[in-house]
Amino acid sequence: MITITNLKKQFGNFTAVDGLNFEIHKNGIFGLLGPNGAGKTTTISMICGLLKPSGGTIVFDDFDGKDPKSLIGYCPQENIFYPKLTCFEQLAFIGQIYGVTAKMIRPKALELLELLGLQDKTNERAGKLSGGMKRRLNICLALVHDPEILILDEPEAGLDPQSRILVRDFIKTFGREKTVILTTHNMDEADRLTDWVAIMDHGKLLLLDTPQNLKRTIGDGDILEIHFENENEQMVSQFAVKLASLSLKMTAGLNFLLIKHPNVVEHLPAIKMMAEESGLIISEFKLRQNTLEDVFIHMTGRTLRQ
Repeated sequence: MITITNLKKQFGNFTAVDGLNFEIHKNGIFGLLGPNGAGKTTTISMICGLLKPSGGTIVFDDFDGKDPKSLIGYCPQENIFYPKLTCFEQLAFIGQIYGVTAKMIRPKALELLELLGLQDKTNERAGKLSGGMKRRLNICLALVHDPEILILDEPEAGLDPQSRILVRDFIKTFGREKTVILTTHNMDEADRLTDWVAIMDHGKLLLLDTPQNLKRTIGDGDILEIHFENENEQMVSQFAVKLASLSLKMTAGLNFLLIKHPNVVEHLPAIKMMAEESGLIISEFKLRQNTLEDVFIHMTGRTLRQ
Protein backbone atom coordinates (compact mmCIF):
# COMPACT_ATOMS: atom_id res chain seq x y z
CA MET A 1 0.00 0.00 0.00
CA ILE A 2 2.82 2.45 0.87
CA THR A 3 6.39 2.35 -0.45
CA ILE A 4 8.92 4.53 1.36
CA THR A 5 12.25 5.06 -0.38
CA ASN A 6 15.30 6.87 1.06
CA LEU A 7 13.04 9.11 3.16
CA LYS A 8 14.83 11.98 4.91
CA LYS A 9 13.87 14.94 7.06
CA GLN A 10 16.21 17.65 8.28
CA PHE A 11 15.55 20.57 10.60
CA GLY A 12 18.49 22.87 10.00
CA ASN A 13 21.60 20.85 10.76
CA PHE A 14 19.66 18.17 12.63
CA THR A 15 18.65 15.01 10.75
CA ALA A 16 15.46 13.59 12.26
CA VAL A 17 14.87 10.90 9.63
CA ASP A 18 17.85 9.51 7.76
CA GLY A 19 17.21 7.41 4.65
CA LEU A 20 14.29 5.14 5.57
CA ASN A 21 13.36 2.33 3.17
CA PHE A 22 10.40 0.02 3.80
CA GLU A 23 6.95 -1.01 2.58
CA ILE A 24 3.63 -1.09 4.41
CA HIS A 25 1.19 -3.70 3.13
CA LYS A 26 -2.61 -3.65 2.90
CA ASN A 27 -4.89 -5.26 5.43
CA GLY A 28 -2.53 -5.45 8.37
CA ILE A 29 -1.14 -3.64 11.40
CA PHE A 30 2.30 -2.06 11.10
CA GLY A 31 4.09 -0.99 14.28
CA LEU A 32 6.75 1.73 14.30
CA LEU A 33 8.84 1.50 17.46
CA GLY A 34 11.75 3.51 18.78
CA PRO A 35 13.01 5.51 21.78
CA ASN A 36 12.09 9.16 22.28
CA GLY A 37 13.67 11.18 19.50
CA ALA A 38 14.04 8.19 17.17
CA GLY A 39 12.08 9.95 14.40
CA LYS A 40 8.79 8.04 14.65
CA THR A 41 6.42 11.01 14.83
CA THR A 42 8.38 12.86 12.14
CA THR A 43 8.02 9.83 9.86
CA ILE A 44 4.30 9.60 10.61
CA SER A 45 3.87 13.32 9.91
CA MET A 46 5.50 12.93 6.50
CA ILE A 47 3.28 9.95 5.63
CA CYS A 48 0.25 12.05 6.59
CA GLY A 49 1.41 14.97 4.49
CA LEU A 50 1.83 17.27 7.50
CA LEU A 51 5.58 17.59 6.88
CA LYS A 52 7.38 17.82 3.57
CA PRO A 53 10.31 15.37 3.24
CA SER A 54 13.79 16.80 2.76
CA GLY A 55 14.48 13.89 0.42
CA GLY A 56 13.16 10.55 -0.76
CA THR A 57 9.66 9.49 -1.72
CA ILE A 58 6.42 8.16 -0.22
CA VAL A 59 4.32 6.38 -2.84
CA PHE A 60 0.71 5.33 -2.23
CA ASP A 61 -0.16 2.42 -4.51
CA ASP A 62 -3.46 1.52 -6.23
CA PHE A 63 -5.38 4.71 -5.42
CA ASP A 64 -6.13 5.81 -8.98
CA GLY A 65 -4.75 9.31 -8.57
CA LYS A 66 -6.77 10.16 -5.45
CA ASP A 67 -5.26 12.50 -2.87
CA PRO A 68 -3.57 10.19 -0.33
CA LYS A 69 -4.46 12.54 2.52
CA SER A 70 -8.17 11.84 1.99
CA LEU A 71 -7.43 8.14 2.45
CA ILE A 72 -5.67 8.62 5.80
CA GLY A 73 -7.21 8.93 9.25
CA TYR A 74 -4.73 10.32 11.79
CA CYS A 75 -5.03 10.20 15.57
CA PRO A 76 -2.10 12.19 17.02
CA GLN A 77 -0.47 11.57 20.37
CA GLU A 78 -2.15 14.61 21.93
CA ASN A 79 -5.94 14.63 21.98
CA ILE A 80 -7.45 17.30 19.72
CA PHE A 81 -11.13 18.21 19.99
CA TYR A 82 -13.53 21.09 20.60
CA PRO A 83 -14.41 21.07 24.33
CA LYS A 84 -17.81 22.77 23.92
CA LEU A 85 -19.08 20.50 21.13
CA THR A 86 -20.81 17.23 21.92
CA CYS A 87 -19.29 13.96 20.73
CA PHE A 88 -21.79 13.79 17.89
CA GLU A 89 -21.21 17.43 16.90
CA GLN A 90 -17.44 16.79 16.77
CA LEU A 91 -17.90 13.92 14.33
CA ALA A 92 -20.46 15.79 12.22
CA PHE A 93 -18.15 18.79 11.91
CA ILE A 94 -15.06 16.77 10.98
CA GLY A 95 -17.15 14.68 8.58
CA GLN A 96 -18.29 17.82 6.76
CA ILE A 97 -14.66 18.95 6.43
CA TYR A 98 -13.86 15.64 4.74
CA GLY A 99 -16.89 15.96 2.46
CA VAL A 100 -19.04 13.26 4.05
CA THR A 101 -22.64 13.87 3.00
CA ALA A 102 -25.17 15.03 5.59
CA LYS A 103 -27.15 11.84 4.94
CA MET A 104 -24.17 9.65 5.86
CA ILE A 105 -22.77 11.61 8.79
CA ARG A 106 -25.34 10.64 11.43
CA PRO A 107 -25.28 6.83 10.95
CA LYS A 108 -21.50 6.85 10.61
CA ALA A 109 -21.01 8.94 13.75
CA LEU A 110 -23.38 6.79 15.81
CA GLU A 111 -21.69 3.62 14.56
CA LEU A 112 -18.24 4.86 15.56
CA LEU A 113 -19.38 6.04 18.98
CA GLU A 114 -20.87 2.62 19.65
CA LEU A 115 -17.77 0.77 18.42
CA LEU A 116 -15.55 2.78 20.78
CA GLY A 117 -17.93 2.52 23.74
CA LEU A 118 -19.13 6.13 23.67
CA GLN A 119 -22.78 5.63 22.70
CA ASP A 120 -23.93 6.92 26.11
CA LYS A 121 -21.89 10.10 25.59
CA THR A 122 -23.31 11.01 22.15
CA ASN A 123 -24.76 14.31 23.38
CA GLU A 124 -22.16 14.95 26.08
CA ARG A 125 -19.74 17.85 25.66
CA ALA A 126 -16.27 16.55 24.90
CA GLY A 127 -14.66 18.72 27.56
CA LYS A 128 -16.53 16.79 30.27
CA LEU A 129 -15.30 13.36 29.19
CA SER A 130 -12.69 11.37 31.12
CA GLY A 131 -9.18 11.10 29.71
CA GLY A 132 -9.79 7.62 28.31
CA MET A 133 -13.05 8.70 26.68
CA LYS A 134 -11.34 11.69 25.06
CA ARG A 135 -8.73 9.32 23.63
CA ARG A 136 -11.42 7.06 22.20
CA LEU A 137 -13.24 10.09 20.77
CA ASN A 138 -10.05 11.11 18.97
CA ILE A 139 -9.88 7.69 17.33
CA CYS A 140 -13.50 8.15 16.20
CA LEU A 141 -12.59 11.52 14.67
CA ALA A 142 -9.82 9.85 12.65
CA LEU A 143 -12.33 7.39 11.20
CA VAL A 144 -15.37 9.50 10.35
CA HIS A 145 -14.46 9.74 6.63
CA ASP A 146 -13.93 5.95 6.38
CA PRO A 147 -10.19 6.05 5.52
CA GLU A 148 -8.22 3.18 4.00
CA ILE A 149 -5.27 3.87 6.30
CA LEU A 150 -5.55 4.58 10.04
CA ILE A 151 -2.48 6.13 11.68
CA LEU A 152 -2.37 6.03 15.48
CA ASP A 153 0.36 7.76 17.49
CA GLU A 154 0.42 6.08 20.93
CA PRO A 155 -3.23 4.92 20.75
CA GLU A 156 -3.33 3.45 24.27
CA ALA A 157 -1.82 6.49 26.01
CA GLY A 158 -3.87 7.43 29.08
CA LEU A 159 -6.32 4.53 28.78
CA ASP A 160 -7.59 2.52 31.75
CA PRO A 161 -7.38 -1.31 31.45
CA GLN A 162 -10.97 -1.69 30.19
CA SER A 163 -10.54 1.03 27.55
CA ARG A 164 -7.20 -0.46 26.54
CA ILE A 165 -8.81 -3.83 25.81
CA LEU A 166 -11.66 -2.19 23.86
CA VAL A 167 -9.27 -0.10 21.73
CA ARG A 168 -6.95 -3.07 21.18
CA ASP A 169 -9.84 -5.25 19.98
CA PHE A 170 -11.06 -2.47 17.71
CA ILE A 171 -7.60 -2.04 16.12
CA LYS A 172 -7.33 -5.79 15.52
CA THR A 173 -10.72 -5.85 13.78
CA PHE A 174 -9.98 -2.75 11.71
CA GLY A 175 -6.60 -4.15 10.68
CA ARG A 176 -8.20 -7.22 9.10
CA GLU A 177 -9.96 -5.08 6.50
CA LYS A 178 -7.77 -2.00 6.15
CA THR A 179 -4.30 -0.77 7.08
CA VAL A 180 -3.21 0.43 10.51
CA ILE A 181 0.08 2.17 11.28
CA LEU A 182 0.79 2.76 14.94
CA THR A 183 3.58 4.01 17.15
CA THR A 184 3.89 2.90 20.74
CA HIS A 185 6.28 2.63 23.66
CA ASN A 186 4.28 -0.33 24.98
CA MET A 187 6.14 -3.42 23.77
CA ASP A 188 3.39 -5.76 24.99
CA GLU A 189 0.86 -3.77 22.96
CA ALA A 190 3.04 -4.02 19.85
CA ASP A 191 3.57 -7.74 20.34
CA ARG A 192 -0.17 -8.39 20.74
CA LEU A 193 -1.34 -6.16 17.90
CA THR A 194 1.11 -5.89 15.05
CA ASP A 195 1.71 -8.05 11.99
CA TRP A 196 4.98 -6.25 11.19
CA VAL A 197 7.28 -4.19 13.39
CA ALA A 198 9.91 -1.65 12.39
CA ILE A 199 12.41 -0.57 15.04
CA MET A 200 14.14 2.72 14.38
CA ASP A 201 16.64 4.87 16.26
CA HIS A 202 18.42 8.14 15.45
CA GLY A 203 16.29 8.42 12.31
CA LYS A 204 17.46 5.09 10.86
CA LEU A 205 15.69 1.76 10.40
CA LEU A 206 17.32 -0.94 12.53
CA LEU A 207 15.05 -3.95 12.00
CA LEU A 208 11.82 -4.80 10.19
CA ASP A 209 10.04 -8.14 10.51
CA THR A 210 7.18 -9.93 12.24
CA PRO A 211 7.23 -9.78 16.06
CA GLN A 212 7.96 -13.52 16.24
CA ASN A 213 10.91 -13.29 13.85
CA LEU A 214 12.28 -10.25 15.64
CA LYS A 215 12.28 -12.14 18.93
CA ARG A 216 14.45 -14.77 17.28
CA THR A 217 17.08 -12.18 16.30
CA ILE A 218 18.60 -12.25 19.79
CA GLY A 219 18.79 -16.05 19.82
CA ASP A 220 16.75 -19.06 20.81
CA GLY A 221 16.19 -20.13 24.38
CA ASP A 222 14.70 -18.71 27.55
CA ILE A 223 15.81 -15.71 29.57
CA LEU A 224 16.63 -16.02 33.24
CA GLU A 225 16.26 -12.80 35.20
CA ILE A 226 18.19 -12.70 38.45
CA HIS A 227 17.55 -9.80 40.82
CA PHE A 228 19.89 -9.10 43.74
CA GLU A 229 19.35 -7.31 47.03
CA ASN A 230 22.79 -5.71 46.56
CA GLU A 231 22.65 -2.55 44.45
CA ASN A 232 26.25 -2.73 43.33
CA GLU A 233 26.86 -2.72 39.60
CA GLN A 234 30.57 -3.53 40.04
CA MET A 235 29.82 -6.67 42.06
CA VAL A 236 27.21 -7.77 39.51
CA SER A 237 29.69 -7.18 36.65
CA GLN A 238 32.38 -9.21 38.42
CA PHE A 239 29.84 -12.01 38.94
CA ALA A 240 29.00 -11.88 35.21
CA VAL A 241 32.70 -12.36 34.40
CA LYS A 242 32.75 -15.52 36.54
CA LEU A 243 29.64 -16.83 34.78
CA ALA A 244 31.39 -16.42 31.42
CA SER A 245 33.04 -19.77 32.11
CA LEU A 246 29.61 -21.37 31.60
CA SER A 247 29.34 -19.84 28.07
CA LEU A 248 26.16 -17.92 28.92
CA LYS A 249 25.01 -14.72 27.18
CA MET A 250 24.45 -12.01 29.78
CA THR A 251 23.38 -8.42 30.33
CA ALA A 252 24.27 -6.87 33.69
CA GLY A 253 22.68 -3.92 35.47
CA LEU A 254 22.80 -2.22 38.86
CA ASN A 255 21.08 -5.06 40.73
CA PHE A 256 20.07 -7.55 38.08
CA LEU A 257 21.43 -9.96 35.51
CA LEU A 258 19.75 -11.28 32.37
CA ILE A 259 21.06 -14.65 31.22
CA LYS A 260 20.10 -16.21 27.90
CA HIS A 261 20.68 -19.86 27.11
CA PRO A 262 18.65 -22.72 25.55
CA ASN A 263 19.04 -24.85 28.72
CA VAL A 264 19.60 -22.18 31.33
CA VAL A 265 17.66 -24.07 34.03
CA GLU A 266 20.39 -26.74 34.10
CA HIS A 267 22.86 -24.07 35.24
CA LEU A 268 20.78 -22.77 38.17
CA PRO A 269 22.70 -24.65 40.92
CA ALA A 270 26.06 -23.41 39.62
CA ILE A 271 24.72 -19.85 39.19
CA LYS A 272 23.38 -19.80 42.74
CA MET A 273 26.63 -21.09 44.20
CA MET A 274 28.76 -18.59 42.25
CA ALA A 275 26.50 -15.72 43.32
CA GLU A 276 26.99 -16.65 46.98
CA GLU A 277 30.75 -16.87 46.45
CA SER A 278 30.63 -13.34 44.97
CA GLY A 279 28.79 -11.98 48.02
CA LEU A 280 25.56 -11.36 46.13
CA ILE A 281 22.17 -12.03 47.74
CA ILE A 282 19.59 -13.23 45.21
CA SER A 283 16.14 -11.77 45.87
CA GLU A 284 14.31 -13.21 42.86
CA PHE A 285 14.59 -15.62 39.93
CA LYS A 286 12.37 -15.20 36.83
CA LEU A 287 12.36 -17.53 33.84
CA ARG A 288 10.64 -16.29 30.70
CA GLN A 289 10.70 -16.34 26.91
CA ASN A 290 12.10 -13.58 24.71
CA THR A 291 9.90 -10.51 24.42
CA LEU A 292 9.77 -7.65 21.95
CA GLU A 293 11.09 -5.44 24.72
CA ASP A 294 14.25 -7.57 24.86
CA VAL A 295 14.76 -6.97 21.14
CA PHE A 296 14.06 -3.26 21.56
CA ILE A 297 16.57 -2.86 24.41
CA HIS A 298 19.12 -5.01 22.58
CA MET A 299 18.92 -2.73 19.53
CA THR A 300 18.55 0.69 21.18
CA GLY A 301 20.26 0.28 24.54
CA ARG A 302 19.18 1.06 28.11
CA THR A 303 20.24 4.72 28.21
CA LEU A 304 17.38 7.05 29.06
CA ARG A 305 16.22 9.42 26.28
CA GLN A 306 14.79 12.90 26.68
